[in-house]
Amino acid sequence: MKTYMVGGAVRDRLLGLPVNDHDWVVVGSTPEAMLAQGFVPVGKDFPVFLHPRTHEEYALARTERKSGRGYRGFSIATSPDVTLEQDLARRDLTINAMAAPVDWNGSEPVTDPYGGQADLQARVLRHVTDAFREDPVRILRLARFAARFHDFSVAPETLALMRQMVADGEVDALVPERVWQELARGLMEARPSRMFEVLRDCGALARLLPELDRLWGVPQRADYHPEVDTGIHVMMVLDRAAQLDAPLPVRWACLAHDLGKGTTPADVLPRHIGHEERSVDLARQLQQRLRVPSDCAELALMVAAEHGNIHRSPGIAAAAVVRLLERCDAFRKPERFAQALLACQCDAQGRLGLEDKPYPQRAQLLRLLAAAQAVSTKEVAERAARTGRKGAEIGAMVHEARCQAVAQMVAADAAAANG
Repeated sequence: MKTYMVGGAVRDRLLGLPVNDHDWVVVGSTPEAMLAQGFVPVGKDFPVFLHPRTHEEYALARTERKSGRGYRGFSIATSPDVTLEQDLARRDLTINAMAAPVDWNGSEPVTDPYGGQADLQARVLRHVTDAFREDPVRILRLARFAARFHDFSVAPETLALMRQMVADGEVDALVPERVWQELARGLMEARPSRMFEVLRDCGALARLLPELDRLWGVPQRADYHPEVDTGIHVMMVLDRAAQLDAPLPVRWACLAHDLGKGTTPADVLPRHIGHEERSVDLARQLQQRLRVPSDCAELALMVAAEHGNIHRSPGIAAAAVVRLLERCDAFRKPERFAQALLACQCDAQGRLGLEDKPYPQRAQLLRLLAAAQAVSTKEVAERAARTGRKGAEIGAMVHEARCQAVAQMVAADAAAANG
């Protein structure tokens, strides 16, 4: 029985990156032997155990054989006779198919039967064997790694294999939950646009997110969008969100905010009148299909509907500001509104040559929200009760009080700006 460090921990240490967790593979053992040493079984489809003290995962060396369609169609075989090289052969990329001793200090030789170290040096993402084609999740995983290691290229033979997998319908067998899981992880990488670039190159994006895929080649007005191409713009918005360390809901909202531009009639291009409403409808369909979590889905719908209004907010009447805040449910959910403003900043700055242009709308609307929040709804309700008003009339009085508070803040800001 021998234990080896495998996968990402070996890869990241060779790259000089922090290692946050470890994966271990055990060669020459059995489930019974693992249990006898106090390991706790957790694997449903194949033998994986938690270490009794560290609680890290230890998997028995195994082989896999395709037995059906999709990423679940596998037969797993484990036995003490499975070698380390056989276990590494089932892994997705060469840079993830290396192993090292338990006490490896980073300088000793590693087990590298498939050229992972050479591909790290060449900065190439390459599949290990043709078994890559048996699991369509690997397309998503490779795209996600491209977003993390964004200066790595995809080996031509690997890209050709991915294209063939798409043509064979393998990605159509992916379940929504797994697609979302990989997309969400890729969105949080350093250059998330790279993930969608790879998915588009191999044809998977058109199968998984056709609403997004159709944006490339759709023109926009050059005076607002010097980058012109809508797909390029959305990727710039997404990367701006990564630069600002935005949370996942913001990044998803950035991705979905302009979907409606892909359905603009050709005879009105490059204008996109009414694209916000179409974006909301398409985002809703996409989110239902992928079963996107509610925090991401709700923010995306809000940003799709209101990003134009938020961009145009400077100079609008106080009543219009309060109506915007009410539509965004900002009084009940101010944190979500703040996220919407961050997504709008990313939208405004995700444009060629405008990446560092100030976006005063974000700070201004937060100040105006604070001014409107300072209105005591209790005092307004008590005043309304004294005059015999109730129901909708009280709501109207609260609205008017908030409008007055916002108007006073706008006037104060104007006075300060004028010295």
